[in-house]
Amino acid sequence: MADEDLAGRVARLERQVAELAERAADSAAARVLAAGADRDVAEVRAELRAHTGALNALRENQIDLREEMRRGFATVNTSLSQIIELLGPGGR
Repeated sequence: MADEDLAGRVARLERQVAELAERAADSAAARVLAAGADRDVAEVRAELRAHTGALNALRENQIDLREEMRRGFATVNTSLSQIIELLGPGGR
């Protein structure tokens, strides 16, 4: 009877060991996937930072160009006003 009991206990222990080995393998696979996801997230964040930097540079460039255009139009308006004054009342 004790041998049968021992055989049953050994069989249960072997099943438990097999289940634990399977869980350990699943855990290892999950860690590998998590590490890969972490790398992917880091890459996306780096790309996002690069895009944000490019957009900020474009914004600064756009602000500079807008100011340059306004100064140019102001110069043209001043020059046109001077031409109109030189032409006098009959030139209009």
